[in-house]
Order: sequence, then C-alpha cells, then structure tokens
Amino acid sequence: MQVVRTNFFALVLIMLSFGFAQAQDDAPFKIENGSFVYNGKPTPIYSGEMHYERIPKEYWRHRIQMMKAMGLNTIATYVFWNYHNPAPGVWDFKTGNRNVAEFIKIAKEEEMFVILRPGPYACGEWEFGGYPWFLQNIPGLKVRENNAQFLAACKEYINELAKQVAVLQVNNGGNIIMTQVENEFGSYVAQREDIAPEDHKAYKEAIFKMLKDAGFQAPFFTSDGAWLFEGGSLEGVLPTANGEGNIDNLKKVVNKFNNNEGPYMVAEFYPGWLDHWAEPFVKISASDIAKQTEVYLKNGVNFNFYMAHGGTNFGFTSGANYNDEHDIQPDITSYDYDAPISEAGWVTPKYDSIRALMQKYAPYDIPAVPEQIPVIEIPQIQLTKTIDALTNIKKQKPVTSDTPLTFEQLEQGYGYVLYKKRFTQPINGTLKVPGLRDFATVYVNGKKVGELNRVFNSYEMPIKIPFNGSLEILVENMGRINYGAEIVNNLKGIIAPVSINDYEITGGWEMYKAPFAEVPEVESSTEIKRGRPVVYSGNFDLKKQGDTFLNMSEMGKGIVFVNGHNLGRYWKVGPQQTLYVPGCWLKKKDNTITIFEQLNEVAATSISAQKTPILEDLKN
Repeated sequence: MQVVRTNFFALVLIMLSFGFAQAQDDAPFKIENGSFVYNGKPTPIYSGEMHYERIPKEYWRHRIQMMKAMGLNTIATYVFWNYHNPAPGVWDFKTGNRNVAEFIKIAKEEEMFVILRPGPYACGEWEFGGYPWFLQNIPGLKVRENNAQFLAACKEYINELAKQVAVLQVNNGGNIIMTQVENEFGSYVAQREDIAPEDHKAYKEAIFKMLKDAGFQAPFFTSDGAWLFEGGSLEGVLPTANGEGNIDNLKKVVNKFNNNEGPYMVAEFYPGWLDHWAEPFVKISASDIAKQTEVYLKNGVNFNFYMAHGGTNFGFTSGANYNDEHDIQPDITSYDYDAPISEAGWVTPKYDSIRALMQKYAPYDIPAVPEQIPVIEIPQIQLTKTIDALTNIKKQKPVTSDTPLTFEQLEQGYGYVLYKKRFTQPINGTLKVPGLRDFATVYVNGKKVGELNRVFNSYEMPIKIPFNGSLEILVENMGRINYGAEIVNNLKGIIAPVSINDYEITGGWEMYKAPFAEVPEVESSTEIKRGRPVVYSGNFDLKKQGDTFLNMSEMGKGIVFVNGHNLGRYWKVGPQQTLYVPGCWLKKKDNTITIFEQLNEVAATSISAQKTPILEDLKN
C-alpha cells in the first residue's frame, strides 16, 4: 500500500507539473529562448515609466497617448503602498488618482502593455519610499527586514492590491505583462551589512512568495545596478540592470544570474534625474539620451525610460534623500525629472529625438502626437482674506506631555505640528533642537526669532525668553527619506530632547496638530504681523480653462490649495519657483486659492499664474 500511495502522489505531481508547463506554454506573454514572446512572436519591450499617482486621472489617457506616440509599447508604474493605505485598516483604490485598475484598463484601451512595480518598497522619490508612516508605530516592526510584523503588513498590502489588479494580468486577458519583486534590493543589501545575508535572502524570498500566493503571475523580474545582482536577484526571476549603458556588462551579468541567456533589459534607463530643494535642477542632454537609446535598439536590448513622464508630487507625497553634506535632501514638488514628456505633458526636444529613433527601429506603427492641453495665464489673483495661522492652529485642544512628542506619537503622518512651552522664569542662551525633523520657525511670545533647518544642518540658535514667556516651535515634515539605509530612521517632528544651554527643557509641552489634510477656512481678513505664519485666500474667475503655473517666487515657504487640491510645497530657495495647476482642476467661475505661508517676510496682496514653469532658479 505504501508503494501504491507513493506512485499515486508521484503521478499527481507529474500531472500538475505538466499542467503548469502547459499553462506556461499557452501564456500570451512569456520568456522563451532568451526573448520576450507575445502570442508566439518575439516582442521587444520599449517601455516608459509614469506614475498614475502623480498625474490627475483626467489626464491619464492623454499621457498614455503621449507615450505611445513617442514610440513606446509599454508603461511601467510603481504602486505606492501608502497612497492606498492612508491609515491602519483603511484602503482606498477609488478616490482622486488612486484607481490603479482604471489606469491599467485605459492603457489597454490604448493598446499598451503595463509593467507593474508593486514593491512593497518603491523608492521613486516618494514619501517613505511608499511605506505607510504608521508602520513605525507597530511594536517590534523593522521595515524592509525578515521581520514577522513587517512581513504581516506587507502580506496585507499585497493581498489588497491583488484584489484590484490580478484579474488585469495578461494570462487573464488583461495587459499586465510583468511584475517586479521588491525594488533595487541589491543596493539595500549593500548598504545594510549589519543584517545577515541569510536574513536578506529570507526577506526577498518571502516577498516573492507573497506575490505568487496573492495571484501575481510570471514573468517576474528584479531590478538593480549591474554590480548588485548578488544581493537582489532571485532564482527563476529575470534580473534587469538599472542604468547600465554598457551592453557587454549588461549581457555578462544577466547571463551569470539567468542561466546564460536573456532577455536583456534595462528596467531604469535615466533620461533625466531627480531634484532637491536648494540644489541645482539636473539636466541631461537630448543628444546623449538619443545616442544611448540607439545603442539599446541596435543591440536588441529592452528598456524602460525612468521617467518618460514624471508628473507632480502633489500634496505631501514627495520624499527625500541625504548625503554627507545634508542630513536631509527633500525632493521638490515638481517631478518633471527633465523627462521626455514634461511635467505638464508637453513634447520636448528629448521626446522628438526618441520618437524619431523609434520610427526607425520599432516593428510597429507609431501614431501621431496628441494635441497639447491648452495653457493659460492669470495676470492677477487677489488675496482678499487672511488669518493668523498660529492663532488658528491653537484653536484646538493641545496634546500635553513632559517632552515633545513625534508626529507618529501624535498619530499624525504629514504637515506641521506646533510645539509650545511656557517658562515661569527667564532664560537666555543657546536653543538646541538636535532631533528636528525637518524645518522649524521659532517664536518667543508670538514674535519670530529664527529658523532651524535640517536641510542645512542647522539645529541651534541664540534665544532669550523673558519671565512668564512662551516658546513656540512650528515644525514641518518635509518628506520622509525614501532611499538608503536611513529609511529605517524616519520619525518626524521633534524626536529628541530640546535644551537651552544644555539644560533639557521638560514639563508642560503642548502640541497642536496641523496636518492640513483639508483646506483651512478663511472667512475674514485680519492684519498679520510680519514673521508670523499666515493663511491667504482669494477667489477668481476665468475666461477659459487650461493648465497654468502659479508664480510663487515672491513668497517664502508653504503650501497651496486650489479648489481643494493640495498642489504641494513651494520654497523661495528654489530651484522650483512655480507650482503646476492642472486645468482639469479649474473652472470658469468661483475658483478658490488658499496659501499657507510659513515665513511671511513680505505681505502679499495678489499672486499670478503664467504659461511656463520656473524649475531652474536657485536662490541660495
């Protein structure tokens, strides 16, 4: 009986294996003989990255059509976990720009493949690399590790995403042809030598298993720098080399980790680059990108332009980097990226160069370029209402504590927190806030006395507080780090003791939350003292609708809402001096603009909008 049972199970395994193999053979899209194959024919993948989260849904089709007219046949997109999971147990795949399934369906209607990059880690110059901020509140959780609490959270996310998009995979009649496993994990392995190699391996294998268990189907791929495959690759998963321009290097490393065969793909081919506040806007020439594109085309290399179209970091979605000179390097609001398709969806010289090449090499017809969305200027928008922002923030009941609490302890993800401390005795000396995350304006008895700034590593200043005086520190979260080993240290607010003359200030701290999740109401106009933060508001009508760019160059620092949409941050240091306003968010009558201005160095009475962006004007 034992022999019969063994033979029976062996037969079942053989039958299951045959069925799986047959399913793979019948798959519309697969990897076969070192090539991508679609419906039985070798098919090159010429892809461009664009993120549905960074583009108004009303413009999704236009941007997809722009990609197709550039000569591409595929769109790659990240899914940012925190965009769909704003609070514990809360999932949103419908509101605003969040309907990822609709985005993928529109791509199919436009006859474009989709490459899905679900993470759970994404990077993408996005807040916390896509992780929800509240993960940091889960006891014992360690992000991006072989950690039970973190893996449980990842599994929940992957399963929720699969409910939305698994049915849209090519094997199910959809257009998702490939799914990425994690993202650039090899670089993280190289930066986290404190974690044992076997734990790194267990983590990436756990994520891979979750994706398969949730219903995601092959082909899968990983993407890393060519020299980082050892840490990032997985057996049975196609490795792709980010930023690799040397064809010999590309083929050599892919062969080593993929059974000596292709296909060969550069999953991130950079036609531009990311940008930080207070640093020059990065430009890459159209001719350089055209030359490298032709090298790939001539050598049968598949590629994905990162980014083909960048879009915008609306609201508080932009992330941050860091280096030896800056404790944090927050990304600007524009994600133009110097990409072939501009932030507002325009043709650029880079676009024209790539399109000309694709017309020469692509084995399919390339359609005409769609018409540009109209652009308008608004000479003057009157700011007729003002309120004192500090007074408004302090209308709520504060949270009290002996020591300053972080955003996370206050159950707040984004925006601002006002920290207040009253002194019963005078004190003079050096105020030190080493745990500042990230930008602060400091007030004594309501008068601004200075700024502290993690970008410029400025954590201390002279202070003089009189008898019965109050110290107020308005702290802004400028975006959590999205790349590198420091991603695990992403608390915001004031995360360490505050001291004056090295004397720790404890007892009676009051904290007022100001997440600016909604537009503040401004119903009247009051005179605001210079230096105190202010909320401006105004209304305007239009003769015609169109995209436009608010000129913020005369303002200091803050955020802007138009018709309820948070356009993102502005900061006088540049290089960005305008904010993109999509025309689909405007109307002909009774538009509302609301500006939270943190510095208020010069009183504003009006603001204008123009037809062109300013992204290269560095002031510091």
